[in-house]
Amino acid sequence: MDYLETYKQWCTSKIFDEETKAELKALTDDNEIKDRFYKNLEFGTAGLRGVIGAGTNRMNKYTVTQATQGLANYINKKATDKKAVAIAYDSRNMSVEFSIWTALCLNANGIKTYRFESLRPTPELSFAVRHLKCTAGIVITASHNPSEYNGYKVYWEDGAQIVAPTDKEIMDEVKAVTDFSTIKSISLDEAKEKGLYNEIGEDVDKVYIEELKKLVLNKDVIEKVQKDLKIVYTPLHGTGNVPVQRVLKELGFENVYVVPEQEKPDGNFPTVTYPNPEDKKAFALALNLANKVDADIVLATDPDADRLGVYAKDSKTGEYMPFTGNMSGLLIAEYELSQKKEKGILPSNGALIKTIVSSNMADAITKEYNVKLIEVLTGFKYIGEQIKLFEQNHKYEYLFGYEESYGCLIGTHARDKDAIVAVMALCEAAAYYKNKGITLWDQMINIYEKYGYYKEGQTAITMKGIDGAEKIKAILEKMRANPPKKIGDYDVIEYRDYKEKIVENYKNNTKGVTELPISNVLYFELENDAWCCVRPSGTEPKIKFYIGVKGISLEDSEEKLNKLSDAMKAFE
Repeated sequence: MDYLETYKQWCTSKIFDEETKAELKALTDDNEIKDRFYKNLEFGTAGLRGVIGAGTNRMNKYTVTQATQGLANYINKKATDKKAVAIAYDSRNMSVEFSIWTALCLNANGIKTYRFESLRPTPELSFAVRHLKCTAGIVITASHNPSEYNGYKVYWEDGAQIVAPTDKEIMDEVKAVTDFSTIKSISLDEAKEKGLYNEIGEDVDKVYIEELKKLVLNKDVIEKVQKDLKIVYTPLHGTGNVPVQRVLKELGFENVYVVPEQEKPDGNFPTVTYPNPEDKKAFALALNLANKVDADIVLATDPDADRLGVYAKDSKTGEYMPFTGNMSGLLIAEYELSQKKEKGILPSNGALIKTIVSSNMADAITKEYNVKLIEVLTGFKYIGEQIKLFEQNHKYEYLFGYEESYGCLIGTHARDKDAIVAVMALCEAAAYYKNKGITLWDQMINIYEKYGYYKEGQTAITMKGIDGAEKIKAILEKMRANPPKKIGDYDVIEYRDYKEKIVENYKNNTKGVTELPISNVLYFELENDAWCCVRPSGTEPKIKFYIGVKGISLEDSEEKLNKLSDAMKAFE
Protein backbone atom coordinates (compact mmCIF):
# COMPACT_ATOMS: atom_id res chain seq x y z
CA MET A 1 0.00 0.00 0.00
CA ASP A 2 1.50 3.35 -1.02
CA TYR A 3 1.39 6.42 1.18
CA LEU A 4 -1.68 7.96 -0.49
CA GLU A 5 -3.73 4.81 -0.01
CA THR A 6 -2.72 4.69 3.65
CA TYR A 7 -3.59 8.36 4.01
CA LYS A 8 -7.06 7.80 2.50
CA GLN A 9 -7.60 4.84 4.81
CA TRP A 10 -6.85 6.98 7.86
CA CYS A 11 -9.26 9.63 6.55
CA THR A 12 -12.16 7.19 6.13
CA SER A 13 -11.77 4.16 8.42
CA LYS A 14 -13.98 3.79 11.50
CA ILE A 15 -10.83 2.85 13.46
CA PHE A 16 -9.63 6.46 13.58
CA ASP A 17 -11.43 9.20 15.50
CA GLU A 18 -12.95 12.30 13.96
CA GLU A 19 -10.27 14.62 15.37
CA THR A 20 -7.58 12.59 13.59
CA LYS A 21 -9.55 12.59 10.33
CA ALA A 22 -10.13 16.34 10.49
CA GLU A 23 -6.41 17.00 11.01
CA LEU A 24 -5.53 14.86 8.00
CA LYS A 25 -8.25 16.20 5.71
CA ALA A 26 -7.01 19.73 6.37
CA LEU A 27 -3.61 18.92 4.84
CA THR A 28 -3.00 20.50 1.43
CA ASP A 29 0.73 19.90 0.92
CA ASP A 30 1.45 16.55 -0.75
CA ASN A 31 4.97 16.52 0.68
CA GLU A 32 3.52 16.82 4.18
CA ILE A 33 1.14 13.93 3.52
CA LYS A 34 3.98 11.86 2.13
CA ASP A 35 6.21 12.57 5.13
CA ARG A 36 3.43 11.49 7.49
CA PHE A 37 2.69 8.24 5.67
CA TYR A 38 5.69 7.09 3.62
CA LYS A 39 6.76 4.80 6.46
CA ASN A 40 5.75 3.62 9.90
CA LEU A 41 7.30 5.42 12.85
CA GLU A 42 10.04 2.97 13.64
CA PHE A 43 10.14 1.24 17.01
CA GLY A 44 13.89 0.95 17.48
CA THR A 45 16.21 -0.02 20.29
CA ALA A 46 15.40 3.31 21.99
CA GLY A 47 11.63 2.91 21.45
CA LEU A 48 9.70 5.57 19.55
CA ARG A 49 10.55 9.19 18.89
CA GLY A 50 8.90 11.49 16.41
CA VAL A 51 6.89 14.60 15.64
CA ILE A 52 3.44 14.74 17.26
CA GLY A 53 0.57 14.47 14.77
CA ALA A 54 -1.70 12.15 12.80
CA GLY A 55 -0.13 9.58 10.49
CA THR A 56 1.90 6.37 10.54
CA ASN A 57 5.16 8.34 10.78
CA ARG A 58 4.02 10.46 13.72
CA MET A 59 3.55 10.19 17.48
CA ASN A 60 -0.17 9.80 18.13
CA LYS A 61 -2.70 7.66 19.98
CA TYR A 62 -2.55 4.93 17.36
CA THR A 63 1.21 4.57 16.91
CA VAL A 64 1.75 4.73 20.68
CA THR A 65 -0.84 2.06 21.46
CA GLN A 66 0.41 -0.01 18.51
CA ALA A 67 3.82 -0.10 20.20
CA THR A 68 2.16 -0.82 23.54
CA GLN A 69 0.14 -3.72 22.13
CA GLY A 70 3.34 -5.25 20.78
CA LEU A 71 5.03 -4.80 24.16
CA ALA A 72 2.00 -6.31 25.92
CA ASN A 73 2.10 -9.34 23.62
CA TYR A 74 5.77 -9.80 24.46
CA ILE A 75 5.23 -9.45 28.22
CA ASN A 76 2.37 -11.95 28.17
CA LYS A 77 4.56 -14.43 26.31
CA LYS A 78 7.63 -13.95 28.51
CA ALA A 79 6.49 -12.96 32.00
CA THR A 80 5.48 -15.88 34.19
CA ASP A 81 5.48 -14.10 37.55
CA LYS A 82 3.80 -10.84 38.47
CA LYS A 83 3.18 -8.84 35.30
CA ALA A 84 3.40 -5.10 35.92
CA VAL A 85 4.67 -1.99 34.14
CA ALA A 86 5.69 1.35 35.69
CA ILE A 87 4.87 4.43 33.60
CA ALA A 88 6.25 7.96 33.84
CA TYR A 89 5.94 11.00 31.62
CA ASP A 90 7.51 14.43 31.24
CA SER A 91 6.16 17.91 30.52
CA ARG A 92 5.89 17.59 26.76
CA ASN A 93 2.70 18.16 24.83
CA MET A 94 0.53 15.01 24.78
CA SER A 95 2.67 13.24 27.40
CA VAL A 96 -0.25 12.94 29.83
CA GLU A 97 -2.56 11.53 27.16
CA PHE A 98 0.03 9.11 25.78
CA SER A 99 0.78 7.81 29.27
CA ILE A 100 -2.92 7.13 30.01
CA TRP A 101 -3.53 5.43 26.65
CA THR A 102 -0.43 3.33 27.23
CA ALA A 103 -1.60 2.26 30.68
CA LEU A 104 -5.10 1.37 29.50
CA CYS A 105 -3.78 -0.66 26.57
CA LEU A 106 -1.61 -2.67 28.96
CA ASN A 107 -4.54 -3.03 31.37
CA ALA A 108 -6.74 -4.36 28.56
CA ASN A 109 -4.11 -7.05 28.06
CA GLY A 110 -4.30 -8.08 31.71
CA ILE A 111 -1.11 -6.26 32.75
CA LYS A 112 -1.08 -4.17 35.93
CA THR A 113 0.30 -0.63 35.62
CA TYR A 114 1.78 1.82 38.11
CA ARG A 115 1.46 5.25 36.54
CA PHE A 116 2.98 8.29 38.23
CA GLU A 117 0.24 10.73 39.25
CA SER A 118 2.12 13.64 37.68
CA LEU A 119 5.28 14.26 35.71
CA ARG A 120 8.50 12.64 36.98
CA PRO A 121 12.13 12.47 35.77
CA THR A 122 13.26 9.50 33.71
CA PRO A 123 15.77 8.26 36.32
CA GLU A 124 13.00 7.96 38.91
CA LEU A 125 11.12 5.68 36.49
CA SER A 126 14.25 3.55 36.18
CA PHE A 127 14.36 3.37 39.98
CA ALA A 128 10.63 2.61 40.25
CA VAL A 129 10.82 -0.41 37.92
CA ARG A 130 13.05 -2.28 40.35
CA HIS A 131 11.54 -0.79 43.51
CA LEU A 132 8.06 -2.00 42.51
CA LYS A 133 9.41 -5.27 41.03
CA CYS A 134 7.91 -4.56 37.62
CA THR A 135 8.41 -6.53 34.43
CA ALA A 136 9.01 -3.36 32.44
CA GLY A 137 8.86 0.42 32.49
CA ILE A 138 7.84 3.10 30.00
CA VAL A 139 8.72 6.80 29.89
CA ILE A 140 6.81 9.17 27.64
CA THR A 141 9.50 11.69 26.67
CA ALA A 142 11.49 12.99 23.72
CA SER A 143 14.34 13.97 26.03
CA HIS A 144 15.94 17.17 24.70
CA ASN A 145 14.30 17.28 21.25
CA PRO A 146 12.40 20.40 20.07
CA SER A 147 8.83 20.98 21.26
CA GLU A 148 7.10 19.34 18.28
CA TYR A 149 8.52 15.94 19.32
CA ASN A 150 7.53 13.30 21.82
CA GLY A 151 8.75 9.78 22.42
CA TYR A 152 8.31 6.43 24.16
CA LYS A 153 11.19 4.64 25.90
CA VAL A 154 10.97 1.06 27.17
CA TYR A 155 12.83 -0.29 30.19
CA TRP A 156 13.11 -3.90 31.28
CA GLU A 157 12.93 -5.48 34.75
CA ASP A 158 16.52 -4.52 35.63
CA GLY A 159 15.59 -0.83 35.30
CA ALA A 160 17.73 -0.27 32.19
CA GLN A 161 16.57 0.47 28.67
CA ILE A 162 16.06 -2.67 26.62
CA VAL A 163 19.15 -4.31 25.11
CA ALA A 164 19.79 -7.43 23.05
CA PRO A 165 18.14 -9.85 22.69
CA THR A 166 15.08 -8.33 24.42
CA ASP A 167 15.08 -5.21 22.21
CA LYS A 168 14.94 -7.20 18.96
CA GLU A 169 12.25 -9.53 20.32
CA ILE A 170 10.05 -6.60 21.39
CA MET A 171 10.66 -4.84 18.07
CA ASP A 172 9.45 -7.96 16.24
CA GLU A 173 6.28 -8.07 18.33
CA VAL A 174 5.59 -4.39 17.62
CA LYS A 175 6.12 -4.88 13.88
CA ALA A 176 3.66 -7.78 13.96
CA VAL A 177 0.84 -5.41 15.06
CA THR A 178 -0.19 -4.24 11.61
CA ASP A 179 -3.94 -3.92 12.13
CA PHE A 180 -4.94 -1.02 14.38
CA SER A 181 -8.28 -2.71 15.07
CA THR A 182 -6.47 -5.44 17.04
CA ILE A 183 -5.16 -2.97 19.62
CA LYS A 184 -6.91 -3.61 22.92
CA SER A 185 -8.27 -0.95 25.25
CA ILE A 186 -10.35 -0.68 28.39
CA SER A 187 -12.08 2.15 30.22
CA LEU A 188 -10.30 3.81 33.11
CA ASP A 189 -13.11 2.94 35.50
CA GLU A 190 -13.04 -0.74 34.57
CA ALA A 191 -9.24 -0.85 34.82
CA LYS A 192 -9.41 0.63 38.31
CA GLU A 193 -12.18 -1.73 39.39
CA LYS A 194 -10.09 -4.72 38.33
CA GLY A 195 -7.05 -3.40 40.21
CA LEU A 196 -5.08 -3.10 36.99
CA TYR A 197 -4.63 0.68 36.91
CA ASN A 198 -2.74 2.15 39.88
CA GLU A 199 -1.24 5.58 40.55
CA ILE A 200 2.02 6.17 42.40
CA GLY A 201 3.67 9.32 43.70
CA GLU A 202 5.07 10.51 47.02
CA ASP A 203 5.67 6.98 48.30
CA VAL A 204 8.17 6.34 45.49
CA ASP A 205 9.55 9.91 45.55
CA LYS A 206 10.56 9.59 49.18
CA VAL A 207 12.46 6.32 48.74
CA TYR A 208 14.16 7.60 45.57
CA ILE A 209 15.41 10.79 47.27
CA GLU A 210 16.63 8.81 50.29
CA GLU A 211 18.66 6.56 47.99
CA LEU A 212 20.33 9.62 46.46
CA LYS A 213 21.20 11.11 49.84
CA LYS A 214 23.00 7.89 50.83
CA LEU A 215 25.58 8.67 48.11
CA VAL A 216 26.84 11.89 49.71
CA LEU A 217 30.49 11.55 50.75
CA ASN A 218 31.12 14.80 52.65
CA LYS A 219 28.00 15.85 54.54
CA ASP A 220 30.17 17.70 57.06
CA VAL A 221 31.63 19.92 54.34
CA ILE A 222 28.16 20.76 53.03
CA GLU A 223 27.21 21.86 56.54
CA LYS A 224 30.24 24.17 56.66
CA VAL A 225 29.42 26.10 53.47
CA GLN A 226 25.69 25.56 52.96
CA LYS A 227 24.93 29.15 53.92
CA ASP A 228 27.55 30.55 51.51
CA LEU A 229 27.34 28.40 48.37
CA LYS A 230 24.99 29.94 45.78
CA ILE A 231 23.33 27.67 43.23
CA VAL A 232 21.30 28.76 40.20
CA TYR A 233 19.18 26.05 38.62
CA THR A 234 16.77 25.80 35.69
CA PRO A 235 14.62 22.76 34.82
CA LEU A 236 14.03 24.24 31.33
CA HIS A 237 10.25 23.80 31.79
CA GLY A 238 10.74 20.09 32.51
CA THR A 239 10.54 17.51 35.29
CA GLY A 240 13.62 18.37 37.34
CA ASN A 241 12.36 21.28 39.43
CA VAL A 242 10.62 19.46 42.31
CA PRO A 243 13.17 16.64 42.89
CA VAL A 244 16.19 18.94 42.51
CA GLN A 245 14.85 21.49 44.97
CA ARG A 246 13.85 18.71 47.34
CA VAL A 247 17.16 16.89 47.48
CA LEU A 248 19.20 20.11 47.80
CA LYS A 249 16.93 21.40 50.56
CA GLU A 250 17.09 18.13 52.48
CA LEU A 251 20.89 18.22 52.28
CA GLY A 252 20.89 21.71 53.74
CA PHE A 253 21.77 23.94 50.78
CA GLU A 254 20.12 27.28 51.58
CA ASN A 255 20.84 29.44 48.53
CA VAL A 256 19.16 27.70 45.60
CA TYR A 257 17.80 30.12 42.99
CA VAL A 258 15.46 28.64 40.39
CA VAL A 259 15.03 30.60 37.14
CA PRO A 260 11.42 31.82 37.53
CA GLU A 261 10.65 32.04 33.80
CA GLN A 262 11.59 28.36 33.34
CA GLU A 263 10.36 26.87 36.60
CA LYS A 264 6.90 25.72 35.53
CA PRO A 265 6.46 22.70 33.21
CA ASP A 266 5.52 23.73 29.67
CA GLY A 267 5.66 21.48 26.62
CA ASN A 268 6.02 24.46 24.30
CA PHE A 269 9.30 25.47 25.98
CA PRO A 270 8.51 29.17 25.42
CA THR A 271 11.84 30.59 26.62
CA VAL A 272 14.14 28.33 24.56
CA THR A 273 14.19 27.19 20.95
CA TYR A 274 15.81 23.91 21.97
CA PRO A 275 15.39 22.60 25.58
CA ASN A 276 18.83 21.06 25.68
CA PRO A 277 21.47 21.80 28.33
CA GLU A 278 24.09 21.03 25.68
CA ASP A 279 23.00 24.24 23.93
CA LYS A 280 24.62 27.36 25.42
CA LYS A 281 21.58 29.44 24.38
CA ALA A 282 19.47 27.47 26.86
CA PHE A 283 21.51 29.05 29.69
CA ALA A 284 20.77 32.68 28.82
CA LEU A 285 18.22 33.31 31.59
CA ALA A 286 20.12 31.21 34.13
CA LEU A 287 23.33 33.15 33.54
CA ASN A 288 21.49 36.46 33.91
CA LEU A 289 20.22 35.30 37.29
CA ALA A 290 23.67 33.96 38.22
CA ASN A 291 25.23 37.36 37.61
CA LYS A 292 22.57 39.04 39.75
CA VAL A 293 23.03 36.74 42.76
CA ASP A 294 26.77 36.07 42.26
CA ALA A 295 26.25 32.31 41.97
CA ASP A 296 29.04 29.76 42.35
CA ILE A 297 27.46 27.19 40.05
CA VAL A 298 24.78 27.28 37.32
CA LEU A 299 22.89 24.09 36.43
CA ALA A 300 20.29 23.09 33.83
CA THR A 301 18.48 19.80 33.29
CA ASP A 302 16.66 18.71 30.15
CA PRO A 303 12.88 18.06 30.10
CA ASP A 304 13.06 14.50 31.46
CA ALA A 305 15.98 15.36 33.78
CA ASP A 306 18.47 12.73 32.71
CA ARG A 307 20.99 15.24 31.26
CA LEU A 308 22.76 18.04 33.10
CA GLY A 309 24.52 21.14 31.81
CA VAL A 310 26.92 23.14 33.99
CA TYR A 311 28.56 26.55 34.23
CA ALA A 312 30.92 27.57 37.03
CA LYS A 313 32.82 30.74 37.83
CA ASP A 314 36.47 31.20 36.90
CA SER A 315 37.93 32.82 40.02
CA LYS A 316 40.62 34.58 37.96
CA THR A 317 38.28 36.36 35.55
CA GLY A 318 34.95 36.23 37.39
CA GLU A 319 33.34 34.82 34.23
CA TYR A 320 31.02 31.83 34.09
CA MET A 321 32.63 29.05 32.08
CA PRO A 322 30.74 26.24 30.32
CA PHE A 323 31.41 22.55 30.93
CA THR A 324 30.92 19.95 28.23
CA GLY A 325 29.35 16.63 29.19
CA ASN A 326 32.83 15.10 29.23
CA MET A 327 34.11 17.81 31.56
CA SER A 328 31.30 17.59 34.12
CA GLY A 329 31.39 13.79 34.03
CA LEU A 330 35.14 13.68 34.54
CA LEU A 331 35.03 16.28 37.30
CA ILE A 332 32.48 14.15 39.18
CA ALA A 333 34.54 11.01 38.52
CA GLU A 334 37.71 12.62 39.90
CA TYR A 335 35.84 13.89 42.96
CA GLU A 336 34.14 10.56 43.71
CA LEU A 337 37.25 8.43 43.22
CA SER A 338 39.61 10.78 45.07
CA GLN A 339 37.28 11.07 48.05
CA LYS A 340 36.66 7.34 48.26
CA LYS A 341 40.40 6.70 48.11
CA GLU A 342 41.02 9.32 50.82
CA LYS A 343 38.37 7.71 53.03
CA GLY A 344 39.67 4.19 52.38
CA ILE A 345 36.44 3.02 50.75
CA LEU A 346 37.63 2.67 47.14
CA PRO A 347 37.09 -1.01 46.30
CA SER A 348 39.95 -3.04 44.83
CA ASN A 349 37.68 -4.29 42.03
CA GLY A 350 36.04 -0.95 41.24
CA ALA A 351 35.05 -0.13 37.66
CA LEU A 352 34.30 3.05 35.73
CA ILE A 353 32.27 2.73 32.53
CA LYS A 354 32.28 5.13 29.59
CA THR A 355 30.98 5.05 26.04
CA ILE A 356 33.37 4.78 23.10
CA VAL A 357 32.72 8.40 22.07
CA SER A 358 33.59 9.82 25.50
CA SER A 359 36.86 11.44 26.58
CA ASN A 360 40.14 9.53 26.80
CA MET A 361 40.84 11.39 30.03
CA ALA A 362 38.76 8.66 31.69
CA ASP A 363 41.56 6.24 30.82
CA ALA A 364 44.08 8.43 32.67
CA ILE A 365 41.82 8.81 35.72
CA THR A 366 41.21 5.09 36.05
CA LYS A 367 44.95 4.43 35.84
CA GLU A 368 45.56 6.99 38.60
CA TYR A 369 43.15 5.25 40.98
CA ASN A 370 43.84 1.68 39.81
CA VAL A 371 40.24 1.27 38.67
CA LYS A 372 39.05 -0.92 35.80
CA LEU A 373 37.92 1.04 32.71
CA ILE A 374 35.18 -0.54 30.62
CA GLU A 375 34.09 0.89 27.26
CA VAL A 376 30.62 0.32 25.80
CA LEU A 377 28.70 1.44 22.74
CA THR A 378 26.94 4.81 22.67
CA GLY A 379 23.80 4.74 24.78
CA PHE A 380 23.46 4.66 28.54
CA LYS A 381 21.56 1.37 28.34
CA TYR A 382 24.89 -0.35 27.77
CA ILE A 383 26.22 1.12 31.02
CA GLY A 384 23.06 -0.14 32.75
CA GLU A 385 23.69 -3.56 31.21
CA GLN A 386 27.17 -3.65 32.73
CA ILE A 387 25.79 -2.86 36.20
CA LYS A 388 23.47 -5.85 35.85
CA LEU A 389 26.41 -8.07 34.84
CA PHE A 390 28.42 -6.89 37.85
CA GLU A 391 25.58 -7.90 40.15
CA GLN A 392 25.39 -11.31 38.52
CA ASN A 393 29.08 -12.23 38.34
CA HIS A 394 30.51 -10.02 41.15
CA LYS A 395 33.62 -9.41 39.03
CA TYR A 396 33.57 -5.64 39.44
CA GLU A 397 31.93 -3.09 41.69
CA TYR A 398 30.32 -0.19 39.89
CA LEU A 399 31.75 3.22 40.78
CA PHE A 400 30.67 5.60 38.05
CA GLY A 401 29.40 5.69 34.48
CA TYR A 402 29.12 8.55 32.02
CA GLU A 403 28.70 9.49 28.40
CA GLU A 404 29.70 12.62 26.54
CA SER A 405 26.10 13.66 25.95
CA TYR A 406 25.73 15.22 29.40
CA GLY A 407 24.65 12.08 31.24
CA CYS A 408 26.14 10.19 34.18
CA LEU A 409 25.18 7.93 37.06
CA ILE A 410 26.52 7.68 40.60
CA GLY A 411 25.20 4.70 42.53
CA THR A 412 23.06 1.84 41.26
CA HIS A 413 19.63 3.06 42.40
CA ALA A 414 18.84 3.70 38.72
CA ARG A 415 20.11 2.07 35.55
CA ASP A 416 19.98 5.16 33.38
CA LYS A 417 21.68 8.53 33.49
CA ASP A 418 20.38 10.62 36.37
CA ALA A 419 20.62 14.40 36.32
CA ILE A 420 19.08 14.66 39.80
CA VAL A 421 21.92 12.73 41.42
CA ALA A 422 24.41 14.58 39.18
CA VAL A 423 23.08 17.93 40.47
CA MET A 424 23.49 16.65 44.02
CA ALA A 425 27.05 15.43 43.39
CA LEU A 426 28.16 18.62 41.66
CA CYS A 427 26.73 20.78 44.44
CA GLU A 428 28.53 18.61 46.99
CA ALA A 429 31.75 18.93 44.97
CA ALA A 430 31.23 22.70 44.69
CA ALA A 431 30.89 22.86 48.49
CA TYR A 432 34.02 20.74 48.97
CA TYR A 433 36.15 22.88 46.69
CA LYS A 434 34.67 26.15 47.98
CA ASN A 435 35.81 25.04 51.43
CA LYS A 436 39.29 24.82 49.89
CA GLY A 437 38.98 28.28 48.35
CA ILE A 438 38.48 27.28 44.70
CA THR A 439 35.57 26.99 42.26
CA LEU A 440 34.52 24.02 40.15
CA TRP A 441 36.14 25.69 37.14
CA ASP A 442 39.39 26.12 39.07
CA GLN A 443 39.23 22.43 39.93
CA MET A 444 38.64 21.54 36.28
CA ILE A 445 41.86 23.36 35.38
CA ASN A 446 43.63 21.45 38.16
CA ILE A 447 42.38 18.20 36.60
CA TYR A 448 43.69 19.26 33.19
CA GLU A 449 47.06 20.09 34.72
CA LYS A 450 47.13 16.67 36.36
CA TYR A 451 46.12 14.51 33.38
CA GLY A 452 46.55 16.64 30.27
CA TYR A 453 44.31 19.02 28.33
CA TYR A 454 41.89 16.60 26.70
CA LYS A 455 39.23 18.25 24.58
CA GLU A 456 36.35 16.79 22.62
CA GLY A 457 33.83 18.01 20.09
CA GLN A 458 30.90 16.83 18.04
CA THR A 459 29.27 17.89 14.80
CA ALA A 460 25.77 16.67 14.03
CA ILE A 461 24.31 17.14 10.56
CA THR A 462 20.53 16.90 10.24
CA MET A 463 19.29 15.13 7.10
CA LYS A 464 15.50 14.73 7.22
CA GLY A 465 13.23 12.58 5.11
CA ILE A 466 13.92 9.82 2.58
CA ASP A 467 16.73 11.72 0.86
CA GLY A 468 18.40 12.48 4.19
CA ALA A 469 18.41 8.83 5.24
CA GLU A 470 20.04 7.89 1.93
CA LYS A 471 22.71 10.59 2.29
CA ILE A 472 23.61 9.38 5.78
CA LYS A 473 23.86 5.82 4.48
CA ALA A 474 26.06 6.94 1.56
CA ILE A 475 28.51 8.82 3.80
CA LEU A 476 29.07 5.79 6.00
CA GLU A 477 29.33 3.40 3.06
CA LYS A 478 31.95 5.59 1.38
CA MET A 479 34.09 5.73 4.53
CA ARG A 480 33.63 2.00 5.10
CA ALA A 481 34.68 1.15 1.55
CA ASN A 482 37.88 3.18 1.78
CA PRO A 483 38.89 3.86 5.42
CA PRO A 484 41.34 6.79 5.63
CA LYS A 485 44.88 6.09 6.85
CA LYS A 486 45.39 9.75 7.75
CA ILE A 487 42.94 12.34 9.05
CA GLY A 488 44.21 15.90 9.12
CA ASP A 489 47.65 15.98 10.77
CA TYR A 490 47.15 12.60 12.42
CA ASP A 491 48.05 9.11 11.25
CA VAL A 492 45.35 6.52 11.91
CA ILE A 493 46.73 3.92 14.32
CA GLU A 494 43.69 1.68 14.44
CA TYR A 495 40.41 1.48 12.51
CA ARG A 496 37.33 -0.18 14.04
CA ASP A 497 34.11 -0.95 12.18
CA TYR A 498 31.55 -2.08 14.75
CA LYS A 499 29.01 -3.03 12.09
CA GLU A 500 31.33 -5.38 10.23
CA LYS A 501 33.17 -6.35 13.48
CA ILE A 502 36.52 -5.38 11.96
CA VAL A 503 39.63 -4.09 13.76
CA GLU A 504 42.68 -3.10 11.72
CA ASN A 505 45.80 -1.87 13.50
CA TYR A 506 47.91 -0.07 10.91
CA LYS A 507 50.83 0.45 13.27
CA ASN A 508 51.26 -3.25 14.07
CA ASN A 509 49.80 -4.44 10.76
CA THR A 510 47.35 -6.75 12.57
CA LYS A 511 43.68 -7.55 12.11
CA GLY A 512 41.07 -8.63 14.64
CA VAL A 513 37.40 -8.42 15.53
CA THR A 514 35.45 -5.96 17.68
CA GLU A 515 34.11 -7.33 20.95
CA LEU A 516 31.11 -5.05 21.36
CA PRO A 517 27.62 -5.67 19.88
CA ILE A 518 27.11 -4.92 16.19
CA SER A 519 26.44 -1.22 15.63
CA ASN A 520 26.72 1.12 12.64
CA VAL A 521 29.78 2.93 14.00
CA LEU A 522 33.22 3.72 12.55
CA TYR A 523 36.02 4.57 14.98
CA PHE A 524 39.50 5.88 14.18
CA GLU A 525 42.17 5.81 16.87
CA LEU A 526 44.75 8.45 15.97
CA GLU A 527 48.26 9.17 17.16
CA ASN A 528 48.96 11.42 20.18
CA ASP A 529 45.81 10.32 22.03
CA ALA A 530 43.49 11.79 19.39
CA TRP A 531 40.49 10.01 17.89
CA CYS A 532 37.35 10.42 15.81
CA CYS A 533 34.15 8.47 15.37
CA VAL A 534 31.21 8.53 12.95
CA ARG A 535 27.71 7.16 13.57
CA PRO A 536 24.09 7.88 12.67
CA SER A 537 21.90 9.09 15.53
CA GLY A 538 19.62 6.44 16.97
CA THR A 539 16.85 8.91 17.78
CA GLU A 540 17.09 11.75 15.25
CA PRO A 541 17.66 12.12 11.47
CA LYS A 542 21.32 13.05 11.96
CA ILE A 543 24.82 11.80 11.27
CA LYS A 544 27.24 12.53 14.09
CA PHE A 545 30.99 13.14 13.92
CA TYR A 546 32.81 12.89 17.26
CA ILE A 547 36.43 13.96 17.78
CA GLY A 548 38.91 14.18 20.62
CA VAL A 549 42.45 15.51 21.08
CA LYS A 550 45.01 16.06 23.83
CA GLY A 551 46.95 19.31 24.17
CA ILE A 552 49.36 21.03 26.52
CA SER A 553 47.03 23.95 27.31
CA LEU A 554 43.44 25.03 26.76
CA GLU A 555 44.54 27.06 23.75
CA ASP A 556 46.62 24.24 22.29
CA SER A 557 43.86 21.65 22.64
CA GLU A 558 41.31 24.10 21.15
CA GLU A 559 43.55 24.69 18.14
CA LYS A 560 44.11 20.95 17.63
CA LEU A 561 40.40 20.25 17.93
CA ASN A 562 39.51 22.90 15.35
CA LYS A 563 42.05 21.49 12.88
CA LEU A 564 40.78 17.96 13.33
CA SER A 565 37.20 19.16 13.01
CA ASP A 566 38.03 20.86 9.72
CA ALA A 567 39.65 17.65 8.49
CA MET A 568 36.51 15.65 9.34
CA LYS A 569 34.35 18.00 7.24
CA ALA A 570 35.85 16.41 4.14
CA PHE A 571 33.80 13.30 4.88
CA GLU A 572 30.43 15.11 5.16
